[in-house]
Amino acid sequence: MNSMTIGQLAKQTKIGLETIRFYERVGLIKSPPRRSSGYRAYPPETVRRVRFIRTAKELGFSLQEIGELLSLRVDPVESCGHVKTIAEHKILDMEQRIKTLQRMRRSLRRLVTACDAREATSDCPILDSLDTEARR
Repeated sequence: MNSMTIGQLAKQTKIGLETIRFYERVGLIKSPPRRSSGYRAYPPETVRRVRFIRTAKELGFSLQEIGELLSLRVDPVESCGHVKTIAEHKILDMEQRIKTLQRMRRSLRRLVTACDAREATSDCPILDSLDTEARR
């Protein structure tokens, strides 16, 4: 297959049409030339690139980070060490987010435990806590 439509690309990569168009707009994939029919004609290597983007997103990389990884992918001079550094920073970021989520879960559990569930909502410790936090 020399080229494919956006629908064929979406089907092969399991990515929605609008997502593919978005990746074009932000420069993660090149806007393909159009056929005489007006349809975009994506080259076969776009499948690999979109799958790369999807996998990197699943690993928690931002679109900006994915753009950097893609540029490193085609840079023959760059070392794998740079990619490793980016991945290590991502791990540290994830660990920080995990700590934050665990702290949030502990706080919410304390509030749930304090809730009698039979009181009027005007006396609800969960709502009171949210209201107190909103005033800060």
